[in-house]
Amino acid sequence: MVTVYSKALNTHSTVSRIIGKIKGAQKGPVIIFFGGMHGNEPSGVFALEKVFKTLQADKIKGSVYAFAGNLSALSKNVRYLQKDLNRLWTKENLEKIKNISSGSLTDDEKELADLYSLIANILEQETGPFYFIDLHTTSSKTLPFITLDDSLINRKFASLFPLPAVLGLEEYLTGPMLSYINELGYVAIGFESGQHEQKAAIDNAEAFTYLTLVNGGCMAKKNIPDFDNYYSKLKKSAKGNDFIFEVIDCYKIINRNQFKMLPGFKSFQEISKGTGLARNNGTLIKSAKKGTLFMPLYQKKGGEGFFIIRKIPVFFLKLSTLLRNFKLDSLLTVLPGVSWTTPRKETLLVNLKVARFLTRPFFHLLGYRNRQLDKNHIKMNNRERTSKKQMYRSQRWY
Repeated sequence: MVTVYSKALNTHSTVSRIIGKIKGAQKGPVIIFFGGMHGNEPSGVFALEKVFKTLQADKIKGSVYAFAGNLSALSKNVRYLQKDLNRLWTKENLEKIKNISSGSLTDDEKELADLYSLIANILEQETGPFYFIDLHTTSSKTLPFITLDDSLINRKFASLFPLPAVLGLEEYLTGPMLSYINELGYVAIGFESGQHEQKAAIDNAEAFTYLTLVNGGCMAKKNIPDFDNYYSKLKKSAKGNDFIFEVIDCYKIINRNQFKMLPGFKSFQEISKGTGLARNNGTLIKSAKKGTLFMPLYQKKGGEGFFIIRKIPVFFLKLSTLLRNFKLDSLLTVLPGVSWTTPRKETLLVNLKVARFLTRPFFHLLGYRNRQLDKNHIKMNNRERTSKKQMYRSQRWY
């Protein structure tokens, strides 16, 4: 157990890995919440503690779990100690923690091993359907918003909340926990509830947790007396901004000590191409594109200085749904320079020397997100082919 401090509430709480665990009287969905995956983001932990004090097993259908993320970092109120826990969820790292002694692991890797074991046990013991929810906050001022890897089951579930949603972060980040969960085929979404030290971030996380319990089918709306108020609160906090965005650019920080965001910027702020946003080693960093500023970095740790996002037109969202439902991506390998990398056909290898005519937006329509391997090759991963859609077909939102 560790002691965690909330500046927003000016209070401490003693927290263990398992914040809460409730088995309902009836079989049903399984919802797993995470708070404090970054140690300087305790709002999710305090929100989950508050919610679980109100939950009763006879009002729950299925199972609900809540876990604290990086306990070591939470106790010190820092993002991480040696390595960012929310960048460690790769196949290589997970194999590493299974094959070497705990004494050889860093503090953050030990946290990874513990969380991985808990998730594996739940997936083995429960039947689902499964929902994974990761609660976060940001260093800049922001509207509350959802982040998700681009699969149709994620999109459908996220659409139940009156909030903006952002796709495509996985193209720019390596090893987030939710990307690992999505690769297993389950619904997994992140919720950024506000700025780190604002009380509103705790209130928003609390409201989002209650909405998730209802939307995921673990609780009836009538058993949450303030449900309509929680919904209205999030809708009001989002200021009517319930669009779906995608990431179109990211400024990667090479030397954190030399990067400093210019003051006054906030997420979802419209900017023009050429807007001065930050300084790196004294050099002014300007936006390379027109769009919406997203998650400007105002903290000491972190590898991404800022993102640029843009709204996805409804027409293209509907078109992508149609193309994916008909599995038209199965025809891609007849094109020169495109081949499957695995028998399961969830990953494409694209030779850019041959397939220069294929663009990122085209692959995005079909559900693929890219990772540049070298100058001439990209690897495209498709969440649709791994999604366990059958598991969710009986859910009312599907």
